[in-house]
Amino acid sequence: MEWENQTILVEFFLKGLSGYPRLELLFFVLILIMYVVILLGNGTLILISILDSHLHTPMYFFLGNLSFLDICYTTTSIPSTLVSFLSERKTISFSGCAVQMFLGLAMGTTECVLLGMMAFDRYVAICNPLRYTVIMSRDSFVPMAAGSWIIGVINSAVQTVFVVRLPFCRNNVINHFSCEILAVMKLACADISGNEFTMLVATTLFTLMPLLLIVISYSLIISSILKMPTSEGRSKAFSTCSAHLTVVIIFYGTILFMYMKPKSTETLNSDDLDATDKLISMFYGVMTPMMNPLIYSLRNKDVKEAMRHLFNGRLFSK
Repeated sequence: MEWENQTILVEFFLKGLSGYPRLELLFFVLILIMYVVILLGNGTLILISILDSHLHTPMYFFLGNLSFLDICYTTTSIPSTLVSFLSERKTISFSGCAVQMFLGLAMGTTECVLLGMMAFDRYVAICNPLRYTVIMSRDSFVPMAAGSWIIGVINSAVQTVFVVRLPFCRNNVINHFSCEILAVMKLACADISGNEFTMLVATTLFTLMPLLLIVISYSLIISSILKMPTSEGRSKAFSTCSAHLTVVIIFYGTILFMYMKPKSTETLNSDDLDATDKLISMFYGVMTPMMNPLIYSLRNKDVKEAMRHLFNGRLFSK
């Protein structure tokens, strides 16, 4: 079908919490506070990873990328969600929805791949420490991080183009807080089996393959830790990867619950998106980026020391 015939629909209605004005006000306050915490927490991690020379290592380079990614990911949806909570007209243009889909999927895919790269970094650091500086040299970890971003952007561009080329007719109600790509795709008045297959392939490659890498890496890490002769060595080794493992569990746990539940409970194409799904979606979009800096700062002595230096003004005096 030609492009003209596909743009009968010029805007979407984001249902969100429409009909619950008190809840909207409550969520506006909560999400605004969380968003400020996300900006401050992740911004601080980026700042100390740049300013503190002790943190110029592959692990903190990846962490800086993760923090920047979390800021970008939340900024693609939270500001517009906050506006919609206070606005009576909860609509978004077709082009605005396409941009939101692209950015959201790009950031999500990039984070999946980046977490896999971080797991490999921890594997090399614990299981092959003598060759760590050789394997994880600057010529290795910079392309690894850049590759994560490139994969995310390319995958999202392909998926988004496939979705916006679908014909959309009268049904323009997205029962969601933002333009989530699966929710938008299911509004199309055409066969979407090809899109679903492409999405399945992309999910397998860029979500499940990094998860497999993480599982293999941590299986080898745990095996290596258990073979260490002293409890002090085991404790030190585990502390270097516990923060990353916690983030992975929260991030992937939420994704798997959201997207791999039985289809009988999935109602994205109906007027009834279960309240639990909306809360999980909010948790995925806001809580995880907010908790990342907290997890890394509480579980990492180097980060806590760098933050003390930052707040005491020592980093700026170097």
